[in-house]
Amino acid sequence: MISSKSEQHTHILDLARQTLDIEAQAILAVKQHLGEQFVQAVQAVLAVKGRVVVMGMGKSGHIGRKIAATLASTGTPAFFVHPAEASHGDLGMVTRDDLVIALSNSGESEELSAILPQIKRQGVKLLAITGQKQSTLAQYATWVLDSSVEKEACPMNLAPTASTTAQLALGDALAVAVLDARGFKQDDFARSHPGGSLGRRLLTLLSDIMRTGDQIPEVSLDVTLSELMREMSQKGLGATAVVDENRRVLGIFTDGDLRRLVEKGLDLRSMQAADVMHPNPTTLRDTALAVEAAELMELKRITSVLVVDENNILCGVVNSNDLMRAKVI
Repeated sequence: MISSKSEQHTHILDLARQTLDIEAQAILAVKQHLGEQFVQAVQAVLAVKGRVVVMGMGKSGHIGRKIAATLASTGTPAFFVHPAEASHGDLGMVTRDDLVIALSNSGESEELSAILPQIKRQGVKLLAITGQKQSTLAQYATWVLDSSVEKEACPMNLAPTASTTAQLALGDALAVAVLDARGFKQDDFARSHPGGSLGRRLLTLLSDIMRTGDQIPEVSLDVTLSELMREMSQKGLGATAVVDENRRVLGIFTDGDLRRLVEKGLDLRSMQAADVMHPNPTTLRDTALAVEAAELMELKRITSVLVVDENNILCGVVNSNDLMRAKVI
């Protein structure tokens, strides 16, 4: 019996560290089990014409859902089917062109064992992830990945802990090997995660977030500085494009340019846009990624970028606030 608060804290930390040690050792043991069966399993996933269907009961089912999600997000169409529901109609989701990945530490899960004969009769290939290579599940499987562990992290050696960690690690290893073999890249990952930060950075185009139409500050070469300043104030971006009669970009004028003119003590009343603009400004195509605008703003220390089409005609403008609203920065 623990007698003091200090001893209680020490016991808690010791138990946590012991749990992590046991689970780390379990993963290292699984690493030693890897061999030709794993290579063949990867090749089977790559070759599947249909989808990967993952099954498992209890804690193995929770791990199976995660494996299915990881495969699906890295280029392999996959979904999870509950074995108990499969016995009552959901097995119809599985076709001959699919590959079933079944998880069970004992390999004797009643609900899973009940549907194995039907899976075999359909001619569906079966990959087993199990801790018992002589189990019913293993006997029905075309390929078996050994997830056996010496003991669970649970002090009573009952609750699935190290065994589910081993299953999860094997599933991750399978998914990573498959995505690498597919040549799955950052852009592919972003397309599967459009709501994530990576997806926004790699998929959001300037055309998606730029200001267009009457929101664009623009003046012609011959307008007075007073008219130019009025356009900047109305559009509220701290800059305006200077364009020719065809709206091709000739220059830009910013709040910073105005401050520098004032500091020089020049007579501003007689000046026109052509006199004060910064010529040939850096622009970006409307098809460019929004993240390119963010990088350009940081490099040039500017807050707005003019956007042009393939003919160098002004079609939009984007500033740092637009990028923040789109969560690109």
